[in-house]
Amino acid sequence: MANLNRVFLIGNLTRDPEIRYLPTGKAVADLNMAINRRYRTAAGEDKEETCFVSVVVWGRQAETAGEYLKKGSTIMVEGSLRYEQWEANGEKRSRLRVSGDRVQFLDRLKRPVEPGAPAEEKPRAAASPAAAPEPAAPAEEKEDDDNLPF
Repeated sequence: MANLNRVFLIGNLTRDPEIRYLPTGKAVADLNMAINRRYRTAAGEDKEETCFVSVVVWGRQAETAGEYLKKGSTIMVEGSLRYEQWEANGEKRSRLRVSGDRVQFLDRLKRPVEPGAPAEEKPRAAASPAAAPEPAAPAEEKEDDDNLPF
């Protein structure tokens, strides 16, 4: 029988991404997501439960996540489940975590602001009417578009 290890998750970050770099220079980002599930019980009562998921992304995905994401950002992650084991303070530890292959930002994209960068420019005032050139010939009359079906 064939196996499949693929997950798609949509949720919100519970904290800002944690970015670090390996000695090779490759970026790694740890993302922590909260995914809500709403359902109705057999008794008709509305319930909500939250699942907290740890995600790791690598390379350019990690760098981009660090630039644009913050606590509360809504994202979609596509990846696979990884079982990790280690020992800390003589105690065996383990966890199931998502290795993200693709992260899609679902909030409006906000460009990072660099310190000392000027604020967005205000629209410039239009040139005075005296400076505008006069039309050489009258504009052609356009057909009435009111009868078009779209």
